[in-house]
Amino acid sequence: MEEANKEVSGTRSLNFLEEIIESDLASGKCDSIMTRFPPEPNGYLHIGHAKSICLNFGLAKKYGGKTNLRFDDTNPVKEDTEYVDSIKDDIRWLGFEWENERYASDYFDQLYEWAEELIRKGLAYVDDQTQEEIRAGRGTVQTPGIESPYRNRSVEENLKLFREMRDGKYADGEKVLRAKIDMAHPNMLFRDPLMYRIIHAHHHRTGDKWCIYPMYDFAHGQCDSIEHITHSICTLEFDVHRPLYDWFIEKLGIFPSHQYEFARLNLTYTVMSKRKLLELVKNHFVSGWDDPRMPTICGIRRRGYTPESIRMFAEKVGVAKREQLIDLQLLEWCARQDLNERSNRYMVVQDPVKLTVTNWEPGKVEWFDAPLNPADPEGPSRKVPFTGEVYIERADFMEEPPKKYFRLKPDGEVRLKYTYIVKCQEVVKDAEGNITEIRCTYDPTSRPGAGEWRSVKGTIHWVSIMHARELELRIYDKLFTEPQMGSIPEGKDYKEYLNPESLTYGKGYAEPALLEDNSGIAVQFERVGYFFKDPDSTPDHPVFNKTVSLKDSFKF
Repeated sequence: MEEANKEVSGTRSLNFLEEIIESDLASGKCDSIMTRFPPEPNGYLHIGHAKSICLNFGLAKKYGGKTNLRFDDTNPVKEDTEYVDSIKDDIRWLGFEWENERYASDYFDQLYEWAEELIRKGLAYVDDQTQEEIRAGRGTVQTPGIESPYRNRSVEENLKLFREMRDGKYADGEKVLRAKIDMAHPNMLFRDPLMYRIIHAHHHRTGDKWCIYPMYDFAHGQCDSIEHITHSICTLEFDVHRPLYDWFIEKLGIFPSHQYEFARLNLTYTVMSKRKLLELVKNHFVSGWDDPRMPTICGIRRRGYTPESIRMFAEKVGVAKREQLIDLQLLEWCARQDLNERSNRYMVVQDPVKLTVTNWEPGKVEWFDAPLNPADPEGPSRKVPFTGEVYIERADFMEEPPKKYFRLKPDGEVRLKYTYIVKCQEVVKDAEGNITEIRCTYDPTSRPGAGEWRSVKGTIHWVSIMHARELELRIYDKLFTEPQMGSIPEGKDYKEYLNPESLTYGKGYAEPALLEDNSGIAVQFERVGYFFKDPDSTPDHPVFNKTVSLKDSFKF
């Protein structure tokens, strides 16, 4: 949060990646920079990916470079074009465009040739051991590994077996290709890592051409090298992979791309694991990948967050070298900052009680001009209809109010926003003592812009009952009850912390202009919060999702 606090306070210094890039450009190590965003198309992107997108594309833009979008499609069992399309939509929604669209599968032929080259150099071999035997043979941090009994096969035999793997002679898991490095190396990843495994599955791009697929550690650095990526930016968990990344590039003698790591984003009250997010979707704990409670980019988008607010959030979080747990409130702060400047305002009453203006002419309708956004008083306005019967919020009236209560009370006055001052004369209750109607008189001389201006301390929102449009409201809260989901006690299931109140439903009554809003961004329900029209909306059944609340200044 230290970086985020610096950003909020307005200070800004170069982060360590910017320092590296400026040094590389100044020294002539590179003439221009090339970054890449390399998602695996096995799920939908989340807010952590958004930070990486903003970082890779943002650095390239700042320093006049370019960014490739490269899909790490090396596991056909988990990947699908659905995810490819969603990832491209998310990146464009965030406001970025890639230089080239690439796939690891574009380079399968080249990667295969390099694998054979390493075999010929005596740096790779085919192993017949099972996954369990290979895992056991790696040893521990304290003890060295045990060499595979197949480690010293001849080059000729390894080439023959590897080609037979390629040609489909063997079943899944029957053989693998491993790099021959050092089974006693202190970095466990150097203990003869896997390079290729057998997977007989249809690939979404290459079809059935291949039945062997490269592992991440063999594919990633070489793909970077092929594309002349100068700064390969990964999250911190890949720092132990960097020496292996460099080893393959060095042994193959190819373009020396280099990897740099930054701390991944962890957000309070949520999980970032694709496996866990997929489980939530498949088991219907949420309505889908785009459920507004999800940390996915499509979920955040459906909730009403703007791309500008997400880019602001990524900037505020900053770039660190150690793991970060960012408070969800920072994301909400960014949403408020952006929406406060740009969103249109409308009046919506959620818990209505009828207010009757007893001295209003029956059937009369008066229309008032109201600005769509007070931040732009000279900008467009909307027409708000006023009649003698309106809804106000039940909480805006109290029979026995506390001190400093400036809303409506018996014999008290408030201004109905944009219109007249009204004074409470009578309260009507049902047999159970519930208030069913508040009867007031209005002061005709208090119309804004006409007559004699006088002020009252309270102003409340309202909606003409005759013109009110009913809305379904979906009120979203935190998906989990525990802020540090990455630190839940051992043996506990993360689903035990799902918040049963993460989605509640409400009803609202809106002024008619709301349903004519075509701005495409969340609107502000005045004095309440920001809401976004959900794709489930129809003209006859409008649905609005709560994006984020306003700060409530009133406290008892």
